[in-house]
Amino acid sequence: MNSWTSRLILANVVMFILTSIRPALMMVLMFVPALTLERPWTVVTYMFLHEGTMHILFNMLGLLFFGPRLEAELGARDFLLLYFISGITGALLSCITPYVAIVGASGAVYGVLLAYARLWPRDRLMIWGIIPIEARYLIVIMVALSVFGGITGAGNIAHFAHLGGFLGGYLFLRFREWRAPARRFQEQFTPPPVTRASIERWRSIDRSSLHEVNRAEFDRITGKIGTQGIQSLTEAERAFLERFSAR
Repeated sequence: MNSWTSRLILANVVMFILTSIRPALMMVLMFVPALTLERPWTVVTYMFLHEGTMHILFNMLGLLFFGPRLEAELGARDFLLLYFISGITGALLSCITPYVAIVGASGAVYGVLLAYARLWPRDRLMIWGIIPIEARYLIVIMVALSVFGGITGAGNIAHFAHLGGFLGGYLFLRFREWRAPARRFQEQFTPPPVTRASIERWRSIDRSSLHEVNRAEFDRITGKIGTQGIQSLTEAERAFLERFSAR
């Protein structure tokens, strides 16, 4: 358990076991919007409660699939901030239905998913292991379903918590981009035109020296060059190659 993703999964599993043994804990820790002032801790504790095996299974699978790469990219502190801000925003948006009890990590996990799709929008994901879809389109579909579910009240699902998770994740990422020390530099930086010299520099990058997250991005970009040509690279992709070729 050497990452916060693993620790969060462990904490959820432990709480699921404890609340299965002591159901009274669920009543103390679940979030009921109308009781927020009386039980303020529930804005956080509700994220570690789940109603059944399938509920916790899907949430933890989402965290397991998207959390490690995102944590490596954001760093432990920002990953935790993203997770808890998304979950808390999910709770706050649930105040639209003040007397409905809310449990589950869905809001926090949806914030993680949105951040993943924002950083790697073209990553191809597999729904149920058989339906391929790019991350950005999956987010659009999930937001639309949450909006529809929230309006119609379909199912025993905390749709507003899901929407709050998306909103919290988006706001955190926007704030993170705004405060980034390199923001002004990035706004001014324009990658140089592709030349024979730059191509040679990019080819000299030692793939084995890269972090596994950067290695995956390097493989994606070089694969794109192989299939679509060097001129197909975006400014961000060229900047990525420049950064590592300059080492």
